[in-house]
Amino acid sequence: MTEMSTSNKGLFISFEGIDGCGKSTQVQLLMDKLEKEGVDSMLVREPGGSTISEEIRNILLKTRSETMSARAEALLMTASRAQLTKDTILPALERCTCVIADRYQDSTLAYQGGGRGLDVDYLIQLNTFATYALDPDLTFYIDISSEEGLKRSGTLNPDRIESAGLKFQEKVREQYLKLAHRYPNRFIIIDGTGTIEGIHGTIWEKTINCLNDTP
Repeated sequence: MTEMSTSNKGLFISFEGIDGCGKSTQVQLLMDKLEKEGVDSMLVREPGGSTISEEIRNILLKTRSETMSARAEALLMTASRAQLTKDTILPALERCTCVIADRYQDSTLAYQGGGRGLDVDYLIQLNTFATYALDPDLTFYIDISSEEGLKRSGTLNPDRIESAGLKFQEKVREQYLKLAHRYPNRFIIIDGTGTIEGIHGTIWEKTINCLNDTP
């Protein structure tokens, strides 16, 4: 059994990556491992994760004839995040629960900043407001090329953002890599072309180190 080290709050881990990177598979593997090891843990997703946030998710991802502006998209994303953070994440961390997020603040910086071309520094300020200045303790970024992501995704009914195209995904990836260099203390870049088991092993090792407060 793995015990969480003594702390005044739980551990907050986020997963990031372009569409098709295998992120959600690794999120579930980590959750399963934490539960098996007896670590009190919770999984949340973005956009969504609470009643109001899920309603916003439906607006964001629905394919429609009219074009949603990049600013409206960014504001809706951060509105969903604000509600999720207040209703779910902060209370869980106060209970010393380990929170695993399938996307969090960096998605806005990558998708609306890199992909849509909005000012990243402004989006950082917007995120700070929306998240009550909460940052993940650890962010796993699973890196693959946009071509590989498209090949893997294979979805028959892509949502509005998934349908944005290859060049959009490449801009998103480039911004993620910039973020990883901007926040080296919490970002861990993982080669997404490795085996599922190998990637999970790396993630678990880094998670255990963080749980036990080891460098």
